[in-house]
Amino acid sequence: MWKSCELESRELLSICLKRIKGMNKVKLIDASFIWTEPHSKRLKVKITVQKEVYTGVLLQQNVVVEIVLKNFQCPNCHEVAAKQEWLVVVQCRQRAENKRTFYLLEQLILKHKAHKRTLNVKEVPDGIDFYFANLKHATKFSAFVTSVIPSRRKAGGDRVMSQDLKNNVAKMKQAIPIEIIPLCKDDIFCLHPKQHNNLGCIGPLVVVVSVGPNLRVMDWQRMEIHDFRSEVYFRQPRYALQTIKNAIEYIVIDCHPTGLAVGQFLQAEVTLAKASDLGSNDIQVTCLSHLGAILQAGDTVLGYDLSNAVFNDNELQDWPKLVLPEVFIVKKVPPTRKKRTWKLRALIKEEEEGVYQSRLKSSRDDYEMFLNDIESDPTVRSNLNLYKDPTMWRVTEDGSVIPPAREEDREEVDPGLEEHLLDDLVLGEDYDEEPLEGDGASSDEEGK
Repeated sequence: MWKSCELESRELLSICLKRIKGMNKVKLIDASFIWTEPHSKRLKVKITVQKEVYTGVLLQQNVVVEIVLKNFQCPNCHEVAAKQEWLVVVQCRQRAENKRTFYLLEQLILKHKAHKRTLNVKEVPDGIDFYFANLKHATKFSAFVTSVIPSRRKAGGDRVMSQDLKNNVAKMKQAIPIEIIPLCKDDIFCLHPKQHNNLGCIGPLVVVVSVGPNLRVMDWQRMEIHDFRSEVYFRQPRYALQTIKNAIEYIVIDCHPTGLAVGQFLQAEVTLAKASDLGSNDIQVTCLSHLGAILQAGDTVLGYDLSNAVFNDNELQDWPKLVLPEVFIVKKVPPTRKKRTWKLRALIKEEEEGVYQSRLKSSRDDYEMFLNDIESDPTVRSNLNLYKDPTMWRVTEDGSVIPPAREEDREEVDPGLEEHLLDDLVLGEDYDEEPLEGDGASSDEEGK
């Protein structure tokens, strides 16, 4: 046990008395410190002891005991000095084309302060590594990740650092791999026949409408939504046929609702034309979309051109008679936004050395898409902490925070967004969060 004590304090005197041998054979009458130089590494304790030497005869004596102080490191500090501070690493991996799921995981970790026991956080090409000093904290963190993101914990490996054959003791470093489902919001994929039956015979072509503890998928032709549990997915893993990076721009020519609806989605029959074909030809396509509630003639949307796409035969070989639609509408292109009045915090991550500029640009694009998802989806916003941008909000003399004075500086978003913004204050030990809107990099030093 480690305890902090001031010089000549009662706590330090109590510790010194316990270190003096033979105190259990005499009666302690008085004890006090004798002043010494603070840098002398010596403590002098004057004690008065009493003992009965004969029947009815008591002997009392004053004794000065000198105690020598020695510098010593605790085991944790010793491991840090030897660069062996971490013993367990949680490796979160996702084999997907974009990183929006990791940005969501990062915000959930910050909100629930699940990173407080990490020694370091390092960003790698396919995920993030979290380093811990003991297995208990790492196990608790891995359970948190699997509870907020559709994922599974895989069998890890051990590496022997040191071994004492005489006492049969070994010091090992452990790894806990976590595999995240390789699907993100707006991805479309084809269900396995067993998954098709388990989900009420929807699809088999479905779209991911949200990512949470479970993957929420939708059949936009039957207008049915089901939760896809991670354990069901990993029995027959499936991969995305098209991702948001494959989407191209279309112009809405006409939109007619069909009357089918589920939740906030309304099915509509939409007539489209490629934005790149306008003025060169009159080719139009008609498709069903689940975004009929927000689409109007003249809108610009992102869609997958399934008629000209090339797919992996393994994904469609279970459905030889499946007829793919010509186009699937992913999302409506948001209007050109003004500067945001809010921002997110980011973990302080350790970046990988030698990152290419193309990867940095891709990360910035994914982060911008993630911010757009937050603005457009109130359900996602309710699970995250959004902060007021101090460069946009003004603080008055009485300490109150008011929005930007000029209307042209404010974005046009859901009116309820500003009601949920938090003040961007750093109190106590919150230094492990980087209050930047960028796709920040991270290494949390809390918990050493």
